[in-house]
Amino acid sequence: MEDFRVSAGRVPRRGRPPVSDEQRERQRLFISRHAVRLFAEQGVAATSGEQIAGAAGVSERTLWRHFRTKESCVEPLLTKTIDAFRAVLHARPADTDLTEHLRAAYRPVLESSSGTDIEAVHTVVRLTRDEPALRAAYLMLRERAEDTFAEVLAARMGMPADAFEVRAQAAAMNAVLKVAADHFADDTAATGITPETLRRHREQLAGALSLVTRGLSDNRWGD
Repeated sequence: MEDFRVSAGRVPRRGRPPVSDEQRERQRLFISRHAVRLFAEQGVAATSGEQIAGAAGVSERTLWRHFRTKESCVEPLLTKTIDAFRAVLHARPADTDLTEHLRAAYRPVLESSSGTDIEAVHTVVRLTRDEPALRAAYLMLRERAEDTFAEVLAARMGMPADAFEVRAQAAAMNAVLKVAADHFADDTAATGITPETLRRHREQLAGALSLVTRGLSDNRWGD
């Protein structure tokens, strides 16, 4: 009789190997790029999940496993801008002025050297003006970003993340970043990203944040 027992307790693996978090995020970002391209070319209403999946070379089942709705496909690209700002806040040396640190270290999109993802993000931002569903996804992501900024600020300020002072600064930073990102998207609509538009974006962001955070820090909070 044939012996089907597995020697030494080893169980044969069946099916596909598990997908790592890194692979999952790469696939989500890949799908996001194709979704944004289709949204820009034919509009959100005219773009289906089937079309997005086909353009990205994945099944619809895979698409819906990664995203709740077709509009939420823009989130991975937009998240890269939030991650970039969070990273620069986290990396700021304790003895370095925030304004100077942003001018030296800030990049609009995390880990992007070609500028392709920055252009895609700007496309999404511009689309949100006329596409309510995309705007809702954009604003929800911005709201969640406030929590990530509060975490970084709390560690630096030596206070709980839910302290009023921390939440106020996080909210102010989030608002400034959104306004700066909107202006940057408009600034690059005709000419694309140039050294001058990038320099102007950094200056606007650094100047506004310096003004806001200095005002909040100088204010006397109620006991």
